[in-house]
Amino acid sequence: MTTTDETTVLAQKAKTASHVLQTASPAQKSAALRRIQELLAERKEAVLAANKLDLESAEKEVKAGRLSSSLYKRLDLSTGDKYNALLEGVLDVDRLPDPTGQITLSTKLDNDLDLYRVTCPVGVLLIIFEARPEVVVQISCLAIKSGNAVILKGGKEATHSNRALFEVLQEALRTTTPADLALPAESVQLVSSRDEIATLLKLDQFIDLAIPRGSKQLVQYVQSSTRIPVLGHADGLCSVYVDESAHVDKAVSVTVDSKINYPAACNAAETLLVNSNVLSTILPAIARGLIEKGVSLRADERSLSAITSALSESERTKVTAAKEEDFDTEFLELTMAVKTVDSLQEAVTHINTHGSHHTDAIVTEDEESANFFMGRVDAAGTYWNASTRFADGFRYGFGAEIGVSTNKTHARGPVGLEGLVLYKYRLYGKGQGAGMYGEGKRKYLHEQISVEEARKRVAQ
Repeated sequence: MTTTDETTVLAQKAKTASHVLQTASPAQKSAALRRIQELLAERKEAVLAANKLDLESAEKEVKAGRLSSSLYKRLDLSTGDKYNALLEGVLDVDRLPDPTGQITLSTKLDNDLDLYRVTCPVGVLLIIFEARPEVVVQISCLAIKSGNAVILKGGKEATHSNRALFEVLQEALRTTTPADLALPAESVQLVSSRDEIATLLKLDQFIDLAIPRGSKQLVQYVQSSTRIPVLGHADGLCSVYVDESAHVDKAVSVTVDSKINYPAACNAAETLLVNSNVLSTILPAIARGLIEKGVSLRADERSLSAITSALSESERTKVTAAKEEDFDTEFLELTMAVKTVDSLQEAVTHINTHGSHHTDAIVTEDEESANFFMGRVDAAGTYWNASTRFADGFRYGFGAEIGVSTNKTHARGPVGLEGLVLYKYRLYGKGQGAGMYGEGKRKYLHEQISVEEARKRVAQ
């Protein structure tokens, strides 16, 4: 078969597997997840050895200028507690309530005519991502828990890591015990070439949702190349606004963490907006805190003047004049744009004009200002006195996240299990027809059915 034919067959198998997953029991899902966690722990050294091969190749690409340092950082599975966190994340997903089969509406249309809205899986997910090989595990576990089949396509920079993790997942699905709890191995599949992606993006008869995770270019490519619904965000251009009533310690803490906790992440802050009334009192402290952590600042005229007049000569070397494009740039590194604004409204306008609708924070002691900001800023997440880095599925208690959506669809912000289910309407009748209702005929009752009765009925 040609590559196109093979890819089509793969998608067909994923669709078939999704039909099994649609009715998989919580016990089946849990057995699969526990086996995945167990095998990942056993194969840690083999996975990290594969990851090391990718890191060695990536390091050469960074030195040659063909790969960004931010992508290199995302690639590393051995840093700190990353692998153990990956293992714990599998168990976290297992412990979450099953998102399928939940009754979100129950209405008695008439006697013996009952309507229920019940959550159900999307079907087949196509996940396209760059670096971050842990996504292979996180997404697969979320897909299994939500009853979806998944096709994964990672970046070539993580080829060895992705393959090693995928092989663990496949073996785990094949060796789940007891056998009657096993799910199809085709529930999780991996493709490796760009040609396969081009083919998959045309297979809307088999694939139900595409989720790109990566650069703006990747997301735009997917969005423009398919009829499949796409869930994703093109940029993570987040901002912190320091209001005139801000507390200096909170302003420093929130801004520094938002920038330096993980600069390569989409929820890292790229822009600092400062009210003109605190230019001389708070901005220098924030600037010093950022510079001490290695951050370079690109400041507009008023901000530049306030910063440089308060810093030492050595500190001033980390501050340069901003260009207009800096306020539209996702740096993904230790660089931050700084701008002075004269009002809360001006800050909101700037964010809505230049931001990416991801996550934005305000530092203020005034509750009215905070509520104005959180209500008027058009973003998936708006925070008061808290770092933008909290915009994460794990931190939200989702166990893990499928990605971050800035779409205005059923899922927005960090997307966990709830973003991987839709719903269907179930109507239970006894031979009624719509023509039996209307003027001079039977009338609808439209009465709410009790939770207990609804659960009993739908569970049958």
